[in-house]
This record gives sequence, C-alpha cells and structure tokens, in this order.
Amino acid sequence: MNYYPFDSRNSLYRSHLGAVAAGTQLQLRLLLHKDAHVHEAFLRVFSDINGALREITLTAGEWLEDYRFYEGTLSLDTGLYWYDFRYTSDFGEYFVVKKDSHLGIVQNCEADRFQLTVYDEKFSTPEWLKGGIIYQIFPDRFYNSGKEKQGVPEDRYICGDWDKIPEHRQNVGVCALGNDYYGGDLKGITQKLGYLKDLGVSCIYLNPIFEAHSNHRYNTADYMKIDPLLGSEKDLKQLCAAAKRKGIAVILDGVFSHTGDDSIYFNRQGRYGKGGAYNDYNSPYHNWFKFNHFPEDYEAWWGVPSLPETVEDNPEFTEFITGENGVIRKYLRLGISGWRLDVADELPDRFLDNIRTAVKAERDDAYLLGEVWEDASNKISYNARRRFLLGHQLDSVMNYPFANAILRFIKHGGGEALAETIEGICENYPSPAIHTLMNHIGTHDTPRMLTALIADDNYPADREWQSQQKLSSDDYELAIKRLKAAAVIQYTLPGVPSLYYGDEAGQEGFGDPFCRGTYPWGNENKDLLSFYKKLGQTRRRCQAFKDGEFELISKSADHIAYIRSQGKSLAFIAVNSGSEPVTVALPDVPRGNLNVFGKSPKNNELEL
Repeated sequence: MNYYPFDSRNSLYRSHLGAVAAGTQLQLRLLLHKDAHVHEAFLRVFSDINGALREITLTAGEWLEDYRFYEGTLSLDTGLYWYDFRYTSDFGEYFVVKKDSHLGIVQNCEADRFQLTVYDEKFSTPEWLKGGIIYQIFPDRFYNSGKEKQGVPEDRYICGDWDKIPEHRQNVGVCALGNDYYGGDLKGITQKLGYLKDLGVSCIYLNPIFEAHSNHRYNTADYMKIDPLLGSEKDLKQLCAAAKRKGIAVILDGVFSHTGDDSIYFNRQGRYGKGGAYNDYNSPYHNWFKFNHFPEDYEAWWGVPSLPETVEDNPEFTEFITGENGVIRKYLRLGISGWRLDVADELPDRFLDNIRTAVKAERDDAYLLGEVWEDASNKISYNARRRFLLGHQLDSVMNYPFANAILRFIKHGGGEALAETIEGICENYPSPAIHTLMNHIGTHDTPRMLTALIADDNYPADREWQSQQKLSSDDYELAIKRLKAAAVIQYTLPGVPSLYYGDEAGQEGFGDPFCRGTYPWGNENKDLLSFYKKLGQTRRRCQAFKDGEFELISKSADHIAYIRSQGKSLAFIAVNSGSEPVTVALPDVPRGNLNVFGKSPKNNELEL
C-alpha cells in the first residue's frame, strides 16, 4: 500500500487534529519509504508574525510496512504558524510540502506549507449558544404590533400595504429606496416569541435598531436611542426578558465602522441643529471622522457620502463605544446577550480588543460575533494578518465559506468541494469558535434562498428587472426541494444554524431590497414551515449537534455523507443534490435508531 508522507487531517500523522490550544504538546509524524534512504528529517515551523524559523530534528520511529515514521513534538504560544518538513538522503535534500489542501508530497524545493492555528488556552465561547438556532430579523419587516409609534420623523414613508414589495427606485418622491417603512417593531417580535420557540430558536439576531434615517438602519444617527418606529428602551428590556423566559437570547447589530451623515455626530443634513462634525470644526465629534479637506472632502465607507467613516482608534470614539458607560455596555445592561459586529474585518485590532474587553467584563458569557466573509483564521486586512479567533477578539464569525459551499453543492453538485470547505474550516478554526459559528445560508445581504437556488449565478444587477421576477410553479417546487436539502446540511454541520426570517415560510426575492420583504403572516408555505419546525426540534434534541465531532463518511459529485457524534449521541446525515438516486453504504454505527428524514435504510444501505 502507498501512503502519503503527511496528512494534516489524519491522526496517524498528528496527535491533535485542527487548531490547538497554546501549550499543547503536539506530536507530528512524517512517513517516508525505505527507498528514500533518509539520513535526517526535520520539522520546520515558521511564525506568521515575522517568518522566524524553528527547526526540530525528528526521531526515527516505528515502521509501517515499508515506510518509517519520523517523529517530533512541539509546543507553541498563541499565534498563527506555518510548517513543512525537510529531510536529507543519499539523493540529496528534499522537502515535504502541502499539496492541494491537506496532503504532503515530496519535492526538491520549498512550496506551500501547512497552517497551524494556536489559540489562547483560556479561550471559551458561550455554552448557551451551542446546539441552538439563531433567527435573524430585519426589524421593520417581521411583525407590526399595532402599537402607536411616537416621535417618528415626518420625512419617512409609512407603507400601509404589508404585502407590497420593498421600493427599489431612487429619487421618486418620499416613498423611495431605503425610505419605505412597514412598521415592524420590538413589541411585534415579543408577540411572536411563541412562534420562534416552535422553530427551536435559541437566539434572535436583530439587524440595527438604533435611531437612523433609512429602513436598514446601517447609517446610525444616534447609538444611544432606539429608533422611534421600533419602540423604546423599555420595549427592548421587555423583549429580552420575555425571550429569556422562553430560553431565547437577543443579540444586536453593532455598526461602528461608520455612522450616517444624517446623524447627531456628523449632521450633514442639519437635522440635529447647528452642531456635528460636518458643521462645526470645533465639534466634540470632529475627530471621530477623517476630513481630507473640511468639510466637503471626508473619508466615507466604500466611498458612499452618506456613510462617513469613523476613526475607531480615536480615544474619545473608543471610549464612547467601549467605555464603562459606552454603547456596548449600555445595551448589555438592558438585557441583550451579545453583539454582531458589522464589517468586523474593517475594524482595527486595538478597537476589537477593546470591544471584547467591554463585552466580557459586562457579561462573561455574552456572544461576540463578527462579519467576515472569508476564512477568518488567516484573513488579511489593513495590510496585516488578523487575529480574530485566537481568543482575544471575536468568539466566532458569520460562516460565509459554509454558506457558499452549500449553495454551490445544492445547485451544481460537487460533494468533494463541499467536504473540502467543511474540513478546511474545521482544521483552521479553534474548537470554541467552530461550535459557535453562525451558519447562515441567507441574510439581509444575499438573495432569498428560494430565489438563489434557482436563479442564474450571474443574474442581472438591474433592480427594475429583479422587481418583476417571480418563480414559476415548477421552479418554486424545485426550489423548495433544494432548500430542504440545503437546510438539512446547514442544521447538522458544526456551528449554529441561522435562519433568516421568512425563509422558513417560502419567501422569494433577489438582493437588497427584495430580500428584505415583510414576513408573509397568513400566507406561509405550510409544508416548508412544518419541515423547519421538525428540523429545529430534531437539532435541539440531539446532543451531537451541540459540539460533537464531524466525520466525513463519503462524497461524490452528487452526494455527501457524514456523522456528528458526542458520546452515545450520534447522527448520520446524507444528502444527494443530483437528479438521479444515489446509494450510500451505512457506516458501522448502532442500528435501529430513529429515522427522521428520508427513506429508511435497507441491508445497511441508504437510497437517496
């Protein structure tokens, strides 16, 4: 039998798989054929910070058929590292480097190295979130309690038709893109907590709720006030308290990389009197923003003038957000259980450090989630490698790699690529972060899943065209089948599934603003809704989904099969994304257990 010289995902070669805690005694083993005539073998470890090399001489060990192990042990401090192997022989010097993702090959020159994430041994993440389900709500569009709204600015358009699709046109009067409101509020969410409980929800993630002058509220006007259309601080406290009684936590969206130009801090529109950084050079908020030439030329988020960028490292701004009486602590004291940080990869490290300090000082089991679209363990931004998941910043991140891989698999097949993404994240991320990943497949920034699972990947960006699209009955039926398959994967992978409000009810729509329509109360897809309730209840009952191990069983162009296990709790999951049946052999696991979805196995085989 032929063996690879090294496999970073195989316990034959590593005593601990995946990321390791600082101080762990990690044994690595190189496997070389007797015909290599090895003289000496070395493990080479490179620090990501400065590229410093540490070379460890490997000891010749036991034989495996015609192959011999060369072994070494190392212990590292917190950080990101890269490693490969070198050996000398009768034939010269050779290197064992990374091929593809996790396999080592021999060649006579240096090449790609393996990643090793070493996290703080004290790194822990909230236990209350593990095994649960997140439900994301765009507050204006979930449910209107009917409570009379006080202090609502007159320049907002209040839409009286709950079922109307969001306005996509600009400069067409008061009812324009971003300025149409439907009246969803905090009391409305409180009234629907029983519905969320039936879905198995354990955490509500709210898009921004602070005063802001657009319906998405990512252009904050006043961090210290809740938007009047949504309610009051009393309403938030009541929501958090009522949710807690049902075993549901609430987290808020923190948008700190920019404010709105129409805000108490910048005040370009003059809504807040004569003050503000734009109007007054001596404003206490002036240094919160970067002016290239006061007042017209200033740094704006992605060049959008209505979103002036903040200088997060400014001491006054940092204190305002993270200080003893700052934004972070204020809302934790009102009863929320954590924060999701918008564009976390655009926030400086020192600012993120301060946010974590504030969050954990106020409540050590509060959840701190970051928006990062790539592999967060090796992400580069601000021209530097980021340290989001080493134990001193975020608890975890929004899991876009999983989301994109699931979508591709369900639409186009490729179980191998899906498996690679799953195993890659599990290899690179610390265990505490893995089990608190936000595993979404749809959000306020992406098309609705029913639409995404049918639409051409290169659909037109034209909003007028998008506004006129609706799935045919055949496409809708196919989309429902695909969504169910995608949801099974989403709900059973390591991490915490996040359900975007209305996806469980059969909502359609392309990207912003069409993915932000109102929940269709009374017009839900009953079959899909029942499926999600059953899926949620299954997840909450099975201990293996809390922080169980992931083991890949098989994969092909059209299927993937895997096990989640924790002690005596075990789940076997297999999904076929193709149009033809696939037969999967059952692994060697206890028989006679509950079959939740799909056909029952026969003769130790499962037909998908």
